[in-house]
Amino acid sequence: MNKSNDKSRNKARGVSGGAAKKAAVKSAPAAAEGAVSRALFIQTTQVLGAVLAFEFPADAVLSRHFRDNRELGHRDRGFIAETVYGVLRRLRWLRRLAGDKATPRELLLAWFARGEGWPMRNFEGLASATERDWVAAVKAAELGEASLAERADLPDWLAERLLRSFDEAGVLALAQGLNRPAPLDLRANLLKTDRDSLLARLREDGITAEPGSLSPQAVRLSGKPALQKHPLFLDGSFEVQDEGSQLLGLLVQPRRGELVVDFCAGAGGKTLQLGAMMRSTGRLYAFDVAEKRLAKLKPRMARAGLSNVHPMLIAHENDAKLKRMAGKADRVLVDAPCTGLGTLRRNPDLKWRQSPAAVDEMVAKQGAILAAAARLVRPGGRLVYATCSLLAEENDAVVDAFLAAHLQFRPVVAQEVLDKQGVKLETGERLRLLPHVHDTDGFFAAVMERVADA
Repeated sequence: MNKSNDKSRNKARGVSGGAAKKAAVKSAPAAAEGAVSRALFIQTTQVLGAVLAFEFPADAVLSRHFRDNRELGHRDRGFIAETVYGVLRRLRWLRRLAGDKATPRELLLAWFARGEGWPMRNFEGLASATERDWVAAVKAAELGEASLAERADLPDWLAERLLRSFDEAGVLALAQGLNRPAPLDLRANLLKTDRDSLLARLREDGITAEPGSLSPQAVRLSGKPALQKHPLFLDGSFEVQDEGSQLLGLLVQPRRGELVVDFCAGAGGKTLQLGAMMRSTGRLYAFDVAEKRLAKLKPRMARAGLSNVHPMLIAHENDAKLKRMAGKADRVLVDAPCTGLGTLRRNPDLKWRQSPAAVDEMVAKQGAILAAAARLVRPGGRLVYATCSLLAEENDAVVDAFLAAHLQFRPVVAQEVLDKQGVKLETGERLRLLPHVHDTDGFFAAVMERVADA
């Protein structure tokens, strides 16, 4: 159950997502004010070069750079992070402007010239006279006909896959949504506060916050204020969690005293939500194959005030530790490892790091994990399969194949589950969230119930 979509994906969702997310506490300095020093430009070029090697996730590269350069202030970190992510989002467009073999430095210059709209005076002191002539040519360049993938800033294979689920206009609208930075969402910890109280306190502290439009537990912030030392974060009153992700917990709908399993827990963002919804009663097992991820969950459990969570390291989805729980779980959530393509607002490098072969590998893994998790569900119990992918192969195809092979499970209408909890969302049988429609990360979820043994 390796979260090989670098479920830093996002589970790279803010405070707990590492230094790269901390970097975005303030907006990048205004380019028109000439606020970028030569030294900062050079550092940004170095980081971009390391990211474009695509050997490691972009947020990991940024985190390491910030650890190695602790003298960087919040503004400088924010500038580096947002600039690198801007280039990653529009990489195909920039390479059309700057050339397929453009260096990281040239890509940056092209980004500042066209993406940020810098006037020529801003390049004085940063670029040589020859480079400034090149920048002027880039600013004046007119691009000719472009393919759908080029217009969408997607690799060819991904645009082709998305055309199986969307028409051309739909792919472009989706891509535009994915190319916008994600907002910052919080989830109120129901064990310690409620959403209205959280909103009131944040506003008292000068933080612009509004209730989420989908999840009754969600708060959406304006901008990206520093929250790591906020008293309500330190006492566990809130966690950073995308509003769409919060709906997955509502689909599980755990109740007090139940036995619930988060089968692919990762660092435990959804585990914490489930535990709070259970009011820290019953037993909530958090399984994962990565010891480091589970280690991150333990301090978060303590901060959230949860005593019903039991992290458990497993070797794989068929680990012998799972046998004793067969047929006993009231609810099982499978937030499956996936390509993470629904999180491109936060992790734009994923679209350049994934491949058709990676999709095929994921699909095989997802089917095996779902089948293994299903064995834990008791008759009458609920099974929720979810991904943060946009591809039908990882979503509907996996669920359809599972239901065809496991006749003891029947589908449950996701819209009805959410409606009973006050969420008004037209989603039909399976949940589908899209950035350009719902202003969340891209999520898929299917709810199933075990009715009897086949």
